[in-house]
Amino acid sequence: MFRAMRRNRQQLPEEACFAILRRGTAGVLALAGEDGYPYAVPMSYVCDGEKLYFHCAKVGHKLDAIRRDPRASFCVIDEDRIVPEEYTTYFRSVIAFGRMRMLEEEGEKRAAIDLLARKYAPEASDESRTRAIEREWTPLCMLEMTIEHLSGKEAIELVRAREGKGS
Repeated sequence: MFRAMRRNRQQLPEEACFAILRRGTAGVLALAGEDGYPYAVPMSYVCDGEKLYFHCAKVGHKLDAIRRDPRASFCVIDEDRIVPEEYTTYFRSVIAFGRMRMLEEEGEKRAAIDLLARKYAPEASDESRTRAIEREWTPLCMLEMTIEHLSGKEAIELVRAREGKGS
């Protein structure tokens, strides 16, 4: 169902892909938009196991797209260092493919927003985090993406450096 990576030497192992998803702070969610146009939107997120969680408003283009087709991809760039003298970039990125759903049950919605709040405000007290969540609860929608496939790739120069072979 998913294509094999053409340059498989540059392919990241699954655990490295999950490590990138856990440490990343933003990525681009891609959905099937209106009239056949792709719809890609930058999003903050949190990774928990093989699921990604996002927050958004209860109405909008994103939710309309998910209702039409829950399939999605989410891309996170871990490194993108420009190397002008080589006319290239040293990059590392991951694309997660999966299915989206809106969390409807209050318990799972609260658990997801709590994970997100802990990621972005790790020093906040439980009380402060609870107050912030309650303040935004009414208009809040939480989305879950179940990862079905991961694809990670890095520049060949990073592969060579890791293998101790230099450029």
